[in-house]
Amino acid sequence: PSLWNASYHGPRWRMEPADLFIPVDSIEEEAILTCDAKGTPPPQYRWSLNGSLINLGLDRRRRLSGGNLIISNLDRYQDIGMYQCMAYNTVGAILSRRASLQFAYLDHFKVHTRSAVSVREGQGVVLLCGTPTSSGDLTYAWVFNEYPYFVQQDNRRFVSQQTGNLYIAKVEPSDVGNYTCVVTNSVTKGKVQSSPTSLILRTDGVMGEYEPKIEVNFPDNVPSSKGSTVTLECFALGNPVPEITWRRANGVPFPSKVKMKYSNAVLEIPSFQLDDTGGYECVAENKMGRNTAAGRLPFYGTPQWIQTMKDTALAIEERLHWECRANGKPKPSYAWLKNGQQIHVEDGVLSVSPLTLSDAGMYQCVAENKHGVIYFAAELMVLASPPDFTGNVLRALLKAKAGTMVTLDCKPQAYPTASILWKKGNLPIHTEDRITLSPDGTLRLANVSKSDAGSYTCFARNRFGMSSTTGRLLVTDPTRIIQGPVDMEIIVGESIVLPCQVASDPVLDVSFSWAFNGQLITKGDGHFELRTAGDLMIRNIQLYHAGKYICVVDTDVESLSAVAVLIVKGPPSPPDSVTVEEVTDSTAQLAWSPGRDNGSPIATYIIQTKTPFTVGWQRVNTVPEVIDGNTLTATVVDLNAWVEYEFRVLARNGVGVGEPSPVSVKTRTEDAVPDAAPGDVGGGGGSRYELVITWEPVPEELQNGESFGYIIAFRAFGEISWTHVATSAPGASRYVYRNDSLAPFSPFHVKVGTYNSKGQGPFSPVVTIYSAETEPSGVPAGVWARSVSASEIEVNWQALTITAERVLGYEVVYWEDDTKPETMGKVRVPWNQTSVTVNNLAGNTQYFLTVSAFNTAGTGPFLPAINVTTKKPPPAQPPLNIEWTLIGSQLSLYWEPVAAMESESEVTGYQLSFWRQRHKEVNTFTTANSTADLTLPDNDDDYIICVQTLSEGGLGPSSDPIRIHRLSKLLLKKQKQKRCTPSFPLLLWRHK
Repeated sequence: PSLWNASYHGPRWRMEPADLFIPVDSIEEEAILTCDAKGTPPPQYRWSLNGSLINLGLDRRRRLSGGNLIISNLDRYQDIGMYQCMAYNTVGAILSRRASLQFAYLDHFKVHTRSAVSVREGQGVVLLCGTPTSSGDLTYAWVFNEYPYFVQQDNRRFVSQQTGNLYIAKVEPSDVGNYTCVVTNSVTKGKVQSSPTSLILRTDGVMGEYEPKIEVNFPDNVPSSKGSTVTLECFALGNPVPEITWRRANGVPFPSKVKMKYSNAVLEIPSFQLDDTGGYECVAENKMGRNTAAGRLPFYGTPQWIQTMKDTALAIEERLHWECRANGKPKPSYAWLKNGQQIHVEDGVLSVSPLTLSDAGMYQCVAENKHGVIYFAAELMVLASPPDFTGNVLRALLKAKAGTMVTLDCKPQAYPTASILWKKGNLPIHTEDRITLSPDGTLRLANVSKSDAGSYTCFARNRFGMSSTTGRLLVTDPTRIIQGPVDMEIIVGESIVLPCQVASDPVLDVSFSWAFNGQLITKGDGHFELRTAGDLMIRNIQLYHAGKYICVVDTDVESLSAVAVLIVKGPPSPPDSVTVEEVTDSTAQLAWSPGRDNGSPIATYIIQTKTPFTVGWQRVNTVPEVIDGNTLTATVVDLNAWVEYEFRVLARNGVGVGEPSPVSVKTRTEDAVPDAAPGDVGGGGGSRYELVITWEPVPEELQNGESFGYIIAFRAFGEISWTHVATSAPGASRYVYRNDSLAPFSPFHVKVGTYNSKGQGPFSPVVTIYSAETEPSGVPAGVWARSVSASEIEVNWQALTITAERVLGYEVVYWEDDTKPETMGKVRVPWNQTSVTVNNLAGNTQYFLTVSAFNTAGTGPFLPAINVTTKKPPPAQPPLNIEWTLIGSQLSLYWEPVAAMESESEVTGYQLSFWRQRHKEVNTFTTANSTADLTLPDNDDDYIICVQTLSEGGLGPSSDPIRIHRLSKLLLKKQKQKRCTPSFPLLLWRHK
């Protein structure tokens, strides 16, 4: 017998043919009916027309393109009908939905003269259209007299889109004329028009009034499908013109979607639903009476699937049961197709038993009522094969713990189902006390022991063949946890190791894993380290590490675990809900709720504050002084008045101090009279006739309220009463009292107080200051100067011995010339000094100098300026080509003599500076020649040596430093240095 090949599949529709409505005018074009299916192998296609197979080999106008049927040179008589596509391959065949091909057309009206219609004025009339033969939806309009004057519909005139006729409820003289019916095909867009019909008035009188006569009505039953748009027409003749109204037979009002058109002659129901079914009535009424037309809108539905089949693969000799169900109105009937051919089946149930290979194929369930037909396809695969263990072999080696149950599955793929035989070694296995053989082939061994170890083989057989699979069972000793984790208490930040050691059968593979509060611990966590031996290290433990830890030991045959609970103690969690309840000018009452104690009871609470004037948070005094862990309120004391405070609370337990609470809302203390006086009160100086008073302003946090200011009080020596002056500037630090009668340098008592909106605060201690003095009137005499070097001038003068004003010192002003004000400089010295050296001057330059006395009021007069010229600057060239020799502690140096330029001072000698490395003490040595001999102290330090020129203009620039390395003393070698760059362990360095 053939084996089922899973790579073959029957056809499945991707695209089915759709209904076509083709205008007759376009019959030269092609019609394409689509048909496309997937399957393996790719499907082929056949088409039928009205149930008869189309012989494409003999039909030149019809051909296939893929699965599509292409019809050329269309013939409205031969090609009209119902088409159906069949897709088939080696697995089976399926039919598509039925698709109609129709041709839309509209014939011309018969050409003949229509008789005139004669009516009385006030009478109703119907003008017949006489629609020609056609196919496709039509629309109607009427032309009055000549194109393009169409009849406008209103409550008196109506054009029915059902009959095409024109209805005039009551004729008026203006209606007299010729009327032409115009018909349009909605598919072809073609138009035809009738011969004109004349409407004339009779001369034998006017029609009297009469009750409505309904001329346009709707059928007793108008079947309507779900989602469609239903249109009902109703129009009546009558005099006076009747009024049209609509109602439902059950009295239920119309929903908002219902529309009335053309003076209520048309009722339109869009998106028809089951709720819209029932009776509808049209009422035509005038003063002479009324008439009613009624009908029903029953609901119909095309079949829709509610239960279908699935592709099924069954073994040969098994039973197939398929059922399909569809809803629809009326209730659909069912048929079954196999490979496109109908088979006899009752209702929607298909049952086949026993299955044979010939039953395989494509099946379709067909549900049909008078409004439509639907198809659903499924594939039946009938399987036949010998037993095959591919993918289901027994494990080559199965390990099991002694005392447990072992289950060996024998599940070959076999069609039909195979019979099973088990053997241990060469001996068949039968059901016994501990051994169970299930009907599905499963072998169960209960309470296994070492004697159950061995080779097990499952044999499977059906009528197509036999196969077997073999595996070995190894029974092992139980695994034990010999050292597991234990419950522990630990402090935050510490590290621990949770042990997990086992004793196991050596043939088993053992693996360890840890879980924390139900979540597997991975190596990626920075706190956890999984040891190879099974232990778990936890570093820098945090509060969130508290919980249940499980060590899981997995072997080939079992899984066991050990549990420990870790309690982590840490500083308390932050208190919460800090509120400020009562506030005075120096206190605030706080309340809070406790945070978690984190394993250690809360011992005390700490309160901290912060203001705009403090750096960071500061601890404050409280009542009670020590807030124990059971107290949740306290009063903060020693606060400053009129300051905005923020508060926070910290908790302390046996482990430490926890994180602070959230910050309270900002709270301002009440205001109070100032209790701080200004500090550092003093003064003096200023301009003539002024008394200058100064003080250190009171910080804002000590001002205690709004409208803060200062009260300045002063009085002359010997007076009793005080003069008071107030200033409202809280940042003020100086007050100047001016009076032209003030004697220079007169003593005054002074004190400064404070005030704010609450009242006056304290005064500072009384201090003595002096009024402004006048500048000295004396002129220093005997002023002379000399140049000391290229950058220095020494200035001398005679002290003032007799003067009415106080002399604090002397001021020397110098400059190059009057055209260079940027060169001006000044030097001040105390009153007891009569000379000064001015430095940082330019060499070989003439300077002008004056000397005057000064005090706090300013400087006094001076004699005419004297002048002096600085010496030429020292040579700009430093000593070069320095060579040195070190023997023991004796150092000899040689260098090229420096020659001065014409603008430079002559060289008078050389100065050597030398010091020990890493020491600050510098020794100097002078010589008139370009050589020098030095004795270096006996130590292990390196020495640094520099050489400069000496001249009348001062010291010249230094040579580069020369490093005498201690290694040089040991080598006792002659070395040279090149511009004093650091030496390396070479024998000779040369400077150029």
